[in-house]
Amino acid sequence: MAPRRPVYFNPNAKTWTAEPPATSLNLINRFHQQLPGYGPTRLVRLDEVAKELGVQAVYLKDESNRFSLPSFKILGASWAVFRAVARELGLALHTDIVSMKKALASASRPLSLFAATDGNHGRAVARMGSDLEIPVEIYVPANTHAATIELIEGEGAKVTVSAGNYDDAVAEAQAAAQQNAGILIQDFAFDGYEDIPRWITNGYLAMMREIDDQLKDEQVDLVVTPVGVGSLAQAAVEHFKRERNTTSVLTVEPDTAACLWKSLVRGEKGPEQTAGTIMAGLNCGTVSSISWPLLQSGVDASLTISDYESHVASLDLQAMGISAGPCGSASLAAVRRLTAADKTTLGLTRDSVVVLLSTEGRRDYDTPLSVFADDAVTLTQQLVQINSASPSMGTLPGPGETAIAQYIAAWLAHRGIESHWIEPTKGRPSIVGRVKGSGGGESLMFNGHIDTVTLVGYEGDPLSGKLVDGKIYGRGAGDMKGGLAAAMIALANAKTLGLKGDVILAAVADEEDGSLGTEQVLNAGWRADGAIVNEPTDLDIINAHKGFVWLQVDIHGVAAHGSRPDLGTDAISKAGYLLVELDRYAERLHQSPGDPRTGPGSVHCSIIKGGEEASSYPALCSVVLERRTVAGETAETVRQEVQSLLDKLVHDVSGFKYDLRVVFQRPPFDIPAEHPFCARVGDIVSESLGEKANFCGASYWTDCALLAAEGIPTVLWGPRGKGLHASEEWVEADSVQQVTDALTAIARQFCS
Repeated sequence: MAPRRPVYFNPNAKTWTAEPPATSLNLINRFHQQLPGYGPTRLVRLDEVAKELGVQAVYLKDESNRFSLPSFKILGASWAVFRAVARELGLALHTDIVSMKKALASASRPLSLFAATDGNHGRAVARMGSDLEIPVEIYVPANTHAATIELIEGEGAKVTVSAGNYDDAVAEAQAAAQQNAGILIQDFAFDGYEDIPRWITNGYLAMMREIDDQLKDEQVDLVVTPVGVGSLAQAAVEHFKRERNTTSVLTVEPDTAACLWKSLVRGEKGPEQTAGTIMAGLNCGTVSSISWPLLQSGVDASLTISDYESHVASLDLQAMGISAGPCGSASLAAVRRLTAADKTTLGLTRDSVVVLLSTEGRRDYDTPLSVFADDAVTLTQQLVQINSASPSMGTLPGPGETAIAQYIAAWLAHRGIESHWIEPTKGRPSIVGRVKGSGGGESLMFNGHIDTVTLVGYEGDPLSGKLVDGKIYGRGAGDMKGGLAAAMIALANAKTLGLKGDVILAAVADEEDGSLGTEQVLNAGWRADGAIVNEPTDLDIINAHKGFVWLQVDIHGVAAHGSRPDLGTDAISKAGYLLVELDRYAERLHQSPGDPRTGPGSVHCSIIKGGEEASSYPALCSVVLERRTVAGETAETVRQEVQSLLDKLVHDVSGFKYDLRVVFQRPPFDIPAEHPFCARVGDIVSESLGEKANFCGASYWTDCALLAAEGIPTVLWGPRGKGLHASEEWVEADSVQQVTDALTAIARQFCS
């Protein structure tokens, strides 16, 4: 199994020193002292944590109540708003708040403030706008927690929800500020926008000065700071990396939003794709341009943590009497993941003093699942516990794939595996993970869908994931979270194999309905030299399966009052002739030889609709047909077959009129068992199972057909499971492990 993402170390940071800040800290402190509720936040000694880490002392800077707000952000936002307004009005920096309000009241034009936020920064800007009686508009990323929005609105600000992530919200706030001649108050610096982010960082220095005052002459050996865009970390570096100061700086980010860690490893700043995290304030994709040079030079170590680790640390801090949300507890989670070797590299000993910056108080968030699962059985259980029922199917539509996609992205990021979020259709994301080879080898794709059918009608708890008598139960356990888990573990295993070719995981949306996910992954350009779709096959290798065509037939009548048979034509009665012909058609297909592996094609009537009210002749009756196809049949050949039936009815039945169209279609799938890819997979599966692999066909449809249509040799192979789409569903745990082992062996041979 691939180890988790490693700690980044910069040995040169030990001797690097920062330039002193240009702004007087005394000036900033005098400003903060004007604000209601001024006072230093507490520095709490955590003796149990020190004992756990094997150091002399651990202190936590508790920012859960700063000027009556649950975050340190007001330190930077207040100073930046003050400086920005003073500049607009031409006021001196020693101006007091009361005088500034008077100047605003008599200003030649009204001022307004704009900002983007994941929560606390926006609330702090809103508070300052309220205090100064300036309108504030805050932009938040999509999927921001409702409670966060309510808190910002409670400060009097207007909140606009972006359609994208944090970086998108920043861009929208910037555009709105320019359009409305407002002031953008953002801690994220970019070309041409650096003064206000620098003022925000200067405001944060007040926290560092408080730590010095509270510790008096006690030397800090390590300070641990969370990182979003990098402004707080910049303040920590600027303060603690002074001349003759030996303090080390450790930064922490979410596994799924590691913009600083990735930039440090790469050696240059760049935008990063992020996924969801409960550490919302740290969910940033780009390091601030003014923070980057200082962090690159002055950060001694950088690491990332999972949401689950942050959650556990938050609970532990709350048990110690400290209010800490996920961002606030990140620092504790960070030092807990340091190994003995990491501590040695950082110079930590039994005499060391560590300071943790806890940046926010307790808040609401969705409790995360652990991403520690390193075996396919446990991982299957975790995946089953996530409701990923399709939103486009069933009498009670499900929530879709977002939650499970976020979990998979987090699981991959925790192991340092490259991942890509693909979501052309909003709310229907797919995840592509890739372990890149060294070059010169063949590439292999594992494909598995992350959606399930409805939970309605399931007997018992559909999200239990319980392991009973060797079977994992729950909706999707068989179809197909067991096979998906096996593919995820095999992908992680590939990271340790030193392969030449890439191993790719396509965890796709919407297979249960229209297969948008695999189609969109292919449209995004993902290809491989071979693919295995891990649907449940009872360990048989499926090398052929049926396709399908959906057709709609509109039978036309003439609307009239029910008392006027001389005027009306009953479209529903006319449709009855079609239903009789369909029954005969179905019987002919059943009697045909069909394909030797998949059997004959079939047809059935899926949906019939017609009529408006009981007292009228219906003018229209629509019939939807599904025709299951075999090798050699296409949507056009099927349409011609159905049209011939309808034309016969036009000839035989007086007044029969129709329209016919193909609504949707997916092709059948077929690859010879003798194909080199099939043969290689068959040999490895046979060796893994200890018996000759069985090749056969299937009557259902899968994403194999879409992959094969792009020229990718593909087979269908997965674990044993029963109850697919039924009232009770399970997958055999041992077979999940067998699939995992075999997929790993296939990757080892195919990609080497």
